[in-house]
Amino acid sequence: MKETSERAGRITRRHLIAGASAVPLFAIITKRGYAAEFVYKYATGQDPTHPVNKRAQEALDRIKEKTSGRVEFQLFPANQLGSDTDLLQQVRSGAVEFFNLATSILATLVPVSGITNTGFAFANYDAVWKAMDGGLGEHIRAQILKAGLVAPAKFWDNGFRQISSSTREIKTPEDLKGFKIRVPPAPMLTSVFKTLEAGATPINFNELYSALQTKVVEGQENPLAIISSARLYEVQKYISMTGHVWDGYCVLANRKAWAALPADVQKIVTEELDVSGAQERADIATLSKTLRADLIAKGITFLDVNQELFRAALAKTSFYADWKAKFGEEAWSLLEASVGKLG
Repeated sequence: MKETSERAGRITRRHLIAGASAVPLFAIITKRGYAAEFVYKYATGQDPTHPVNKRAQEALDRIKEKTSGRVEFQLFPANQLGSDTDLLQQVRSGAVEFFNLATSILATLVPVSGITNTGFAFANYDAVWKAMDGGLGEHIRAQILKAGLVAPAKFWDNGFRQISSSTREIKTPEDLKGFKIRVPPAPMLTSVFKTLEAGATPINFNELYSALQTKVVEGQENPLAIISSARLYEVQKYISMTGHVWDGYCVLANRKAWAALPADVQKIVTEELDVSGAQERADIATLSKTLRADLIAKGITFLDVNQELFRAALAKTSFYADWKAKFGEEAWSLLEASVGKLG
């Protein structure tokens, strides 16, 4: 008993702090002096300057205020806590409670989420939000729940993805043949470029800049906001406005962490994430128009392309039929209800 007592007395402040950080559901005393009932990590993969982080921080601040300090989120941008694939595992295990992940990468866990990236499916944002705020979005969120996660808010916008290159101008499908292009570890995007006979190479985003700089790959594809905020223009020469896929962000929550929140708090979290999500959508739409001039000033040459040439090239293959079979009749019908017949 004496030995046990002495050991207990030797517990240091470091041990206490480590124990508190390991159990985020326990109340802790914040710098402002009040007790936060829930302290959660909110991770993203984007640069701090990206609208997804600006709007997320605003939402997290409002949540803290509207819950009278009961809930405090700590924002970790720019893959500070790991790569996107690492973070997906962390949010599943509960090491991270919330994570804003691109639907293209979420497809590695929830395959149907990759339907949002179907090559040349969405012609404009009207079609995108008709699908994502409607039946298709509801269907994907239901599948996320079945996979053990919660999607408590509407989808945010990652934007239409464009191809950049340091070695060649991409104007037609033929220009992609043999082109070494980085793609995220996402089945659909890999499939789009392999079908078009490009050398698609999956690489995590936090390794992308160095891969381009060292010529491991010649090019990549991302929305203009990502190309700008990640300074990829420093290691690229051309941007082809292919708009080949639309990509969204899904706010994911660990199921146990979400269930621990009282119903009134869950409602506040969802409402505030949706408010910031709508603002982030507007930010990305605006940036897509203004960033072109900014990137030209930084030395990028823009190339406008005929998207129908690429769509037709895909339609000549089994691409659309193959993905319809993988996603299933229900999901594919929900997609075509918003974008029209594919293939």
